Amino acid sequence: MPDVIFDTVVISNFAKAGQLDLLRTMYSDRACCTGFVVAEVLRGFRQGHTDLEGLVQLLSDGWPRQEELITPAERSLYASISVSLGDGESSCLALAVQRGYIFACDDRMARSEAERLNIPLTGTIGILIKAVRISLIDLKKANTILRRMVETGFYSPVAKIASDMV
Repeated sequence: MPDVIFDTVVISNFAKAGQLDLLRTMYSDRACCTGFVVAEVLRGFRQGHTDLEGLVQLLSDGWPRQEELITPAERSLYASISVSLGDGESSCLALAVQRGYIFACDDRMARSEAERLNIPLTGTIGILIKAVRISLIDLKKANTILRRMVETGFYSPVAKIASDMV
């Protein structure tokens, strides 16, 4: 199975809901992000989002692993995408294209760009649904987590995860 590259919002949703262990269980050695995502998380923490403290600690411990734009193709794609998207999404998209990663993102514009580039996608809701499908959590727990995410600022496209979604 391909690695998953997380943008800031998805991984922050799980951090703010106290569910980083769930992500680590699901993607223990297959998770990455970029230095731009790390910088965004650190900036948010320094600006007072103390609910990101667990994520800051995990990042400093090396999970998810941090990857950088290395090849000219990655840098070029990043440069062209970053005209209309943020650095975190643009860097993740560039690596996803070049390295065959699944892009974990909730941003509508970034997801549209991923579809244009034929990058496989998931997001906060997709990860919660997958966790139910693989029996890490039940539907009730998924909805409790989703409710907590919404309480901490996640704009969810669904009010709850229904049984027909899993």
